[in-house]
Amino acid sequence: MTIQTSKLSDPAVRAFVTAVNAHDREGFLNVLAPGATMADDGTDRDLADWIEQEIFSSNGHMEVDNESNHGRDLLASYRNDAWGEMRTRWHFEIEDDGRISRFETGQA
Repeated sequence: MTIQTSKLSDPAVRAFVTAVNAHDREGFLNVLAPGATMADDGTDRDLADWIEQEIFSSNGHMEVDNESNHGRDLLASYRNDAWGEMRTRWHFEIEDDGRISRFETGQA
């Protein structure tokens, strides 16, 4: 069963998922802390390149199935035009100012 984005527990994670699904690049970048980093399947990636390829140019979309760790860990169905749909895990590190300093994703 999918969790409505508006019901996600962590405000930064909620803003992240909302921006991904709305293809809102500005909103997405605003939720990231300066110097934010990310990893995909355990490998650090260039954040700007990754979000362009995996989210914005390929119509990325997340449907969250489960959250844990106070909303900072997600299991989600993620789909985009490049890879189709896959079950993914997400982990978010949130700064004291409420912005995401790092996220990690990969196949679940």
